[in-house]
Order: sequence, then C-alpha cells, then structure tokens
Amino acid sequence: MYTFTNIKTKLPKILIKILHSLQEIGAKPILVGGCIRDYFLDINSKDYDIEIFNIDKLEKIQSVLSKYGNVKLVGKSFGVLTLSVDNFEFDFALAREEKKVSSGHKGFEVVTSKNMSFEQASLRRDFTINSIGYDYFEDKILDPHNGLNDLKNGILRYVNKNTFEEDALRVYRAVQFCSRFNLKIEEKTFTLCQRIVDTQEFQELPKERVFEEFKKLFLKSTKPSIGFELLRKIDILKYFPEIKNLIGCIQDKQYHPEGDVWIHTLMCIDELARILDKSDITDEYRKLYLFYSILCHDLGKPFCTQEIKGRITSHKHESLGVEPTKQFLSKITNEKKFIEKIIPLVKNHLAPFQLYLANSSLKAVKRLSLKVNIEDLCYVCLADCLGRDIKDKEKCPKAIDWLLTKAKELNIQNSALKPLVQGKDLINLGFKPSKEFKEILDFAMDLQIDENLTKDEILVTINNKYK
Repeated sequence: MYTFTNIKTKLPKILIKILHSLQEIGAKPILVGGCIRDYFLDINSKDYDIEIFNIDKLEKIQSVLSKYGNVKLVGKSFGVLTLSVDNFEFDFALAREEKKVSSGHKGFEVVTSKNMSFEQASLRRDFTINSIGYDYFEDKILDPHNGLNDLKNGILRYVNKNTFEEDALRVYRAVQFCSRFNLKIEEKTFTLCQRIVDTQEFQELPKERVFEEFKKLFLKSTKPSIGFELLRKIDILKYFPEIKNLIGCIQDKQYHPEGDVWIHTLMCIDELARILDKSDITDEYRKLYLFYSILCHDLGKPFCTQEIKGRITSHKHESLGVEPTKQFLSKITNEKKFIEKIIPLVKNHLAPFQLYLANSSLKAVKRLSLKVNIEDLCYVCLADCLGRDIKDKEKCPKAIDWLLTKAKELNIQNSALKPLVQGKDLINLGFKPSKEFKEILDFAMDLQIDENLTKDEILVTINNKYK
C-alpha cells in the first residue's frame, strides 16, 4: 500500500505532458500535498498540486500552461495558477515561504525563490502527511519530515510549530484529516491545537473557511464521529454550545440504551454516512444538508428533557430544536436557503414513525409533503432510528419503506402536493387579489386533501362559500 513503484503509471497523461513542457523551460516541477498522500492511501485523486522550483517568473509558467487550457491566476502575490483539463484540477505554485505579518488568513507575506530547496519550501505545510513530494523525472519520493512513516502509523503531526500556529484554520483541518483517514493526533500537535483554540484569531475565522472544513469532514469521512469527538476533546465545542449541550443530556434507556444525546448523535451521523454511501445520491449539497439535519435533529432535547415517574421524556424536542439549529447554523453559514432546507427536517424528524405507528391515511402523507421533502426526511429518520443500540432495528427500514411507498404512489416523495386551485383560478372566478386569498387557497387545499374533490368541485364550493 505504501509503495511508489507504480506512481508514474497512476498520473494523468495530460499532467505528464505538462510536466515535460515545464521541464523544457528550465522549471523543476514537484508533485506535493494531498495527491501524493492520497496515492499512498490508495485514494483516486482528481486534484493535483505542483510546486515549481528553479524558476521565479510566473509569466513563463502561465505561457506554458495556457497551451493546455484556460489558466486562472488565484493570486499573483501567492504565485498560484490553476488549470482545469480533462476533469482534473491542477494547481501550480512557485516555491515559496509564507511569513505572518498581520492577523487573518490573508495576513501573510509570500517570498518566492527559484533557489529554494524542497525541504525549505515544505516548512510552510501543515502536517507531515501533506509535506511529501514526488519528483517525476527522478522517480523519487521527497520526504524531509517523515510523513510516510506518520502515514503508515496513522499519526497526524505538524511540520513546524511556528508556521503551524500562524493559521488557526489548521485546527479544523486537523479535525477533518483525523476523521477522513482515521488518524490519531500526535500529543504536541494536540496541545498546540488546544492553545490555538483559545486565541482571538481562531474565534474570528471566516464562516466560509470553517464551513469548508466541516464539509470535508462530513462528505469525505466514513465515520464523521471521529472528527466530532476531536472537536469535543480539543474544546472547540465551547463555541458551539448548541452542540455541546448534547453532552450529558440523558435519554430513556428503553429507546436509547447507548447513552446520552451526544453519543446518539455521533452514532446517527455515522449511520447517515453509511446510508448515503449505499444510496444513489451524488449531489453534495443535498448530502451536506442531510448531515446537518441529523447533527441538529435533537438540539431541542436539552431544553425539555426531564424525568417523570422514573422515565426520561423529551416532549416537543423536535419543535424546540428549531431555534438552536438556526443559532448553530448561523455561526458557520450565511446561506439562508441552506438553513431553510434543514429546519423542516429537524422539526418533523419524528413524523415518519408517528405516521407509521398510527397507520395513517394518505391524507396525512399529503399534508406531510407540504411541510418537508419526504424522501429527505426518510434518510434523516432512518439514521436517527439506526443510530442507537436497540435490538429491534429491523423496524427502522420498515417504517421508512411504508412512508416512501405511500409518497411514491402520490408522486410526492420529492415535492409538495400540487394544489389544484391557484390564485389565477380565483381571479377567473371574479375574486380580486386580497389578504383573503390565502384563506381561500388553504380552504381549497383542505377540500383537495380531506374530501378528495376535483378542481371543478372545489371551485364550486369556493364560489358558494365566499360569494
């Protein structure tokens, strides 16, 4: 698994052509970072980082790359060029050092030098497993910080203490790398991360950067719970009290023998990862809001959990979870549409089992479709049911299959029931647009669902009632 004898055969042919073109102008290209790490982990990569030595003119590199496609300049001060070709993403960067000169992720002074050694340039890398390089022309692995050894032993270790603490985001990167690759964080690296968490710069990290690290944690981990346990251990959760409040929140042992709400939630996100891996969902946006929905589904429990006659209850926790969900999500994203996808899934996550146990009619299923995407809800509900240590887990897919079957009969598994009567129909009846429109349209929907009337029958009833 950790051999590089076939690495040349694994590289994209277009990349090999580009490497030869760069060599022809006197450049020394070295493959670095994630693509090399992933090779040794036997993970297919579509993204390649290439560091350029022996040259200090960005324009020379750009002229070579432009022959292969559209080249974008990420930032001249950073000396990074990107090229997308044949479904691959290539980043080309001049060998450089980065020195912290002011606060924030942009507060770096970049110094490039064509005479810089690979070891010197690698000091700016975050972790040893990301500091490994590959010289294509010499067919040689460059590993000045023993990253291969750490990779073999499953250890995450910083490259350089001084450069590591200059970017507070690296704490979140540590979390998602440990989660994705099942790594153990080295003791000194762990201690340094704890110290960084208490800094002002960590607290002021831009939302979008934090969101991207959570995204990788969720979408690229087999067991996202590893990352969330590390968030707890490093004490990052003190900035997300909505999540931290789950720790120690007791549950009824009959339904949750696994322990508190925190343990249950970790089990749920791992179950969802397993479920989505077997599903046909390819949309990352959809996967991500499903993950956040299951993460937040029980945020209401700390506000209502109590013991009554020896039994633990969390009455109305699903509706009480709406506000803490909004509060938590607002700390990591400003995208309102994304949050709006999650809220109804949290608020209705008990509905599939409630309808199943009551053997509810199609009317109830129709009304549920007006509140939430039923198929999405079924994914969340299934993960919630399986994410516990109960013995009768076979009931979980039964309930979900029951609801999905009924929703598919009505073709409303992924969309709300379409109203037969709309505003334009009321106008055609002679009604003038007013505040009363909503009341009339709600009445029309009630007739459609409860009485199963046709459109014409509904319009006649409306005419008789409101005229």
